[in-house]
Amino acid sequence: MSEKISIRFFDDREVRAVWDDELAKWWFSVLDIIAVLTNQDDYTKT
Repeated sequence: MSEKISIRFFDDREVRAVWDDELAKWWFSVLDIIAVLTNQDDYTKT
């Protein structure tokens, strides 16, 4: 299995992502997305 780890940006904030070649899909960190939506500085506060 080949995967790429990447940092994506949502609303100018970093969101961790991993590409899965087998499924041909990006998987995003739910905690990072919630942190952006709730305007948290750190995912540990989420």
